[in-house]
Amino acid sequence: MRYAEIGLKSTPVRRRFESVLKENILSMLVEDGVEALVTNKGARFYVEATDIDAAVRSVKRVFGVASVSIAEESTSKMEDMCSTAAEYSKSRLSEGQIFAVKARREGSQNYTSLDMGREIGSAIFLANEDKGVKVDLTNPDVVFFVESRDNRAFIFQDYIRCHAGLPVGTQGKVIAFMDGSDRSLVSAWLMMKRGCRVYAKGECEGSPLKQYDPYFRTVSDNDDPRKILGIVMGLDIKDVGGFDASQYDLPVFFPTVGMTDEEVSALAETIKAGL
Repeated sequence: MRYAEIGLKSTPVRRRFESVLKENILSMLVEDGVEALVTNKGARFYVEATDIDAAVRSVKRVFGVASVSIAEESTSKMEDMCSTAAEYSKSRLSEGQIFAVKARREGSQNYTSLDMGREIGSAIFLANEDKGVKVDLTNPDVVFFVESRDNRAFIFQDYIRCHAGLPVGTQGKVIAFMDGSDRSLVSAWLMMKRGCRVYAKGECEGSPLKQYDPYFRTVSDNDDPRKILGIVMGLDIKDVGGFDASQYDLPVFFPTVGMTDEEVSALAETIKAGL
């Protein structure tokens, strides 16, 4: 698993955000009943699970995760990478297909990324030579990605895009006023994506937002969550003009103010589906 804007932070802040992200990943996996081991090193998180599909469904909903790849692992020795990639490719290349290898390395290995691409590409070609496969780096039918990171290497085909953003809990707490509309739902979700812990007031029973934060909860007028930093409203551009912010002692955010009704509805369907 990879993150995006966390990598732009200073070292102390990045480490803190990584720690929160790891806890959020573990919490989501536990909430979904997925047994897994989670580790991280060098801007990458690794999830080892017996039910890979279930693990992917869980981590896709964790804000801060930018992309996921289902990978085969080997050591970072060139011969191990070549043999693992060759075996991996056999069930993924068909007759006459054109393939390419895109390689990258991180660490102090005694080879370059170009060396990786050349050697691994040759191993894949020889393993599938009877199928009449060809190599073309500019317009391939199939791409094999290989990452060598210190003493480990990973071979995969796909980048599964996730929601990215910042880990929930890194940017403080807000209260979102929910009125049952798609716009209020999307507004709260977007604040979660920016790392806020969202408490909801109003019509939010059975809210799909819990799919994205196991600690999501509703509050009543009698509750007093401490250290609330702002209020979230699901208003559009027409409603904001007549809104009186003076009745609130906190900043008021309108995350969907620049979105059309169609854009809001499309995102709301994604949120309700837990995708």
